[in-house]
Amino acid sequence: MPASDARLAALPDLLTFSKGARLTRPEQWPARRAELLEDILTLQYGHLPPAPATVSASLLHPYSPGNHPEARCAHYRLTAQPCGFSFLVFLMKPAGEGPFPAIVDGDACWRGLTDEILLGAVRRGYAVAVFNRVEIVPDSYSNARDEGLYRVHPDGDYGALAAWAWGFHRVVDFLMQCEDIDRGRIAVTGHSRGGKAALLAGATDGRVALTAPNNSGCGGAGCYRFPDEKGERIEDILRAIPYWFTPRFKEYVGRVEALPFDQHSVKALVAPRALLTTEARGDLWASPRGTRLTHEAAREVFRLLGAETRIGLWYRDGGHAHGPADWEALLDFADLQFFGRPARRSFDMEP
Repeated sequence: MPASDARLAALPDLLTFSKGARLTRPEQWPARRAELLEDILTLQYGHLPPAPATVSASLLHPYSPGNHPEARCAHYRLTAQPCGFSFLVFLMKPAGEGPFPAIVDGDACWRGLTDEILLGAVRRGYAVAVFNRVEIVPDSYSNARDEGLYRVHPDGDYGALAAWAWGFHRVVDFLMQCEDIDRGRIAVTGHSRGGKAALLAGATDGRVALTAPNNSGCGGAGCYRFPDEKGERIEDILRAIPYWFTPRFKEYVGRVEALPFDQHSVKALVAPRALLTTEARGDLWASPRGTRLTHEAAREVFRLLGAETRIGLWYRDGGHAHGPADWEALLDFADLQFFGRPARRSFDMEP
């Protein structure tokens, strides 16, 4: 058996229930999915804070970017009720009536979305909504739980990744209220730790039609059991940044084989909705080969559900970044999934 096949066989079987029964029909997947989701939230990320009853949007500052009549921009303050928690969202969309497909990104804190990226998406007919995930909860090594969302939901078992995923969901709430947004064609994306949060957001919200983590690595699209030789491991991430996860996750340091899931399981939660993982061959810390392994393993669920064409994997040369090439790949995949437009590239690549 080839090494890759041996590693695949060593991953937890997605199509076998915890009590041993084997899935053979698509209609069995929701029950297995619920079982996996509960394990993943209980043992790794923590349970997301409860969804609010309503999310209201206050328009703060509409404008047209200079020399770019094809785009319209506005800042909004979103407020979740009844808890009263609020944060800012920037929305750029094409001129015209729509409805437009939309992409949600939580990486405003990194200032990675340049005018080139934003306008590139708008010129291809996409709206882009951007928020700062550290407004939801801080990305702080002090692990303070008295700021942001922790103030209104102090007692949950959730770590920062689950809180940031909650933020993605609230932006989706907002977009679902916008008449010029295509509510059936909403994507989420993010880079690195933002990619981990985007993957969790898409895995836990059926309204997300396309989930696209970029360079998300350990705790994202990577593989705990089989990281790359120079890839981040569970002991590395929990030593450096334990607050991204629920406290129970540290129980698996040194015994990762005892986890009843790996990250192929998180990818599988997205099925049969679309999933694209974008990676960089030189980003060794993010385990590009381990990400290929979780892709192959998760594809078994997409295949069962008749959705094998909805899972994609794309690599570029270079290092840890979320640049125009990654966004072009995302837009090409979104065009393929949302509108059936011919693929401009392969979405089943090798690292």
